[in-house]
Amino acid sequence: MSILTVENISRSFGEKVVLKDISFGVESTDKIGIIGVNGTGKSTLLKIIAGVDEADTGEIVKMRGLRVSYLPQTPEFSDNEAVIDYMNRICDPQTPEEDSNVKSILTKIGLTDYYKPISELSGGGKKRVALAAALSSKVDLLILDEPTNHIDSKTVEWLEGMLKTSTKALILVTHDRYFLDRAANRIIELDKGRMYTYDGNYTVFLEKKAEREELEAASERKRQSFIRTELEWIRRGAQARTTKQKARLERFDEINSIQAPHEEKKIDFKGISSRLGGKTVIAENISKGYGGVDIIRDFSYIINKTDRLGIVGDNGCGKTTLINMLCGRIQPDSGTVEIGTTVKIGVFAQENNDVYLHENERPIDYIRDVAEVVQSGKDKITASQLMERFMFDRDMQYSLISKLSGGEKRRLYLLKVLMGAPNILFLDEPTNDLDIATLTVLEDYIQGFGGAVVIVSHDRYFLDKCATRIFAFENGGIKQYEGNYTDYYDKIKDSRIEKQSAEKTAKTWDKGQRKLKMTYSEQKEFETIDDDIAALEEKIAKIEAEMEASAANYSKLQELAAEKEAAENELEQKTERWVYLNELDEKIKQQ
Repeated sequence: MSILTVENISRSFGEKVVLKDISFGVESTDKIGIIGVNGTGKSTLLKIIAGVDEADTGEIVKMRGLRVSYLPQTPEFSDNEAVIDYMNRICDPQTPEEDSNVKSILTKIGLTDYYKPISELSGGGKKRVALAAALSSKVDLLILDEPTNHIDSKTVEWLEGMLKTSTKALILVTHDRYFLDRAANRIIELDKGRMYTYDGNYTVFLEKKAEREELEAASERKRQSFIRTELEWIRRGAQARTTKQKARLERFDEINSIQAPHEEKKIDFKGISSRLGGKTVIAENISKGYGGVDIIRDFSYIINKTDRLGIVGDNGCGKTTLINMLCGRIQPDSGTVEIGTTVKIGVFAQENNDVYLHENERPIDYIRDVAEVVQSGKDKITASQLMERFMFDRDMQYSLISKLSGGEKRRLYLLKVLMGAPNILFLDEPTNDLDIATLTVLEDYIQGFGGAVVIVSHDRYFLDKCATRIFAFENGGIKQYEGNYTDYYDKIKDSRIEKQSAEKTAKTWDKGQRKLKMTYSEQKEFETIDDDIAALEEKIAKIEAEMEASAANYSKLQELAAEKEAAENELEQKTERWVYLNELDEKIKQQ
């Protein structure tokens, strides 16, 4: 069922056209991921669909009564409003169950102090409040702009599972490729004013895009062959005297005027780094605390020349503090950090204002302030060439920084860090606000980088591509794991399963200690649970019949779908209890 249609949307900012004649429809079952290079209009398109911005031309046609919730990239709040007051104002819970759901989502997203003023939260904390409100709202369509920014890997996994099973339609912008793989069933790509749509997740998109580009390349080869043939004919002195010859010349002009598909210039900039001597960064028993609470205690490590370190953990656990101590930005409370004399550190910080201090400067000058040319192996690369590799064409290089989008400014800042040719690179949440194309370039750079790299990130895909050792903040300490993020995740998952198994074994009845028996409440539950399960199964069957009868009533259908989901969850819990009680009954009989 179609709930929204985008019809011929165009939007410009001054001379820059970001959207041109964009059209597509949204079905009630769609989970759409919008991708594209920063500055191609992804956030602008979301704002237009959500109704917070207007298109220059075109329109958005919505189903009558369509309820929409929009999460902006940078949410804004009223002064001195507490978290729970904002949630209640936006979500308007009417029942104890709805109120409980609001608080449950806040907890799942990492916000447990419901009464804290939003003004006292960090930028990431404010983003999580806005995300929780969007998820808790009773709507038909969720529009989310970079929902995975500022939340840890555990919360990202919970979020992708929730969105995948939700009955709400979804349009989102995200750089998280695993997230797109698991939560999206349709990809829309914005590329230089054009729009391409692909049915399927991110993996399917990659396959179909490769096929499309191969077809475009084949078509371009045929076009060039035709042009060469026709040029030869023209040079032989063909005259436009006959109708046939005129038509042939017109056909040549038509084919010659077709714009060739964009071909990205590949500039090899692997190996751009300074020489690194024997002494790197040595941390010995470093500790750091705030407010009397230690967040890092007795950490020691010597960074090796070829290290690819990933640092993971919950928000606020001390990841940024750790790398700030390792790169010398802050001093530990105890312990020492020694930095070798040949070490040249490059830091891509999570929060930076450097690029915003140069708003009236040209991007090319901003980069040339670091270096005009860098050495890459035996070759030299100019600032302009490297900017092209990072998707800054000539026009953008000589425009003003103030005209760049937020994501483009972040990309420019990253390029400045790399242009400094560091030999130890610290990246703090590099995937926040960077598009997938830039991340791919950065991954290529890291794989050919001659020095050490230390990465704080919640992006599982990025860590899988770039990290070979993981430091995880867990149980008040920092534990080391060999391998990338998936290797680390598999190990902790296996460890969790073993722990649960051990706990289950420890609870198993020992005949030598005491006899098993059901409690009074368990006995009463055991007597009625078969009837309870039968009643739930009958309830679900009735809901399904109602859904078939209400196929034309979208609002009623959504209500029934939510009711069915709740009943199925209750049935699953009852079935688990039934298994437990029957196993317990069998053990009691065997005594």
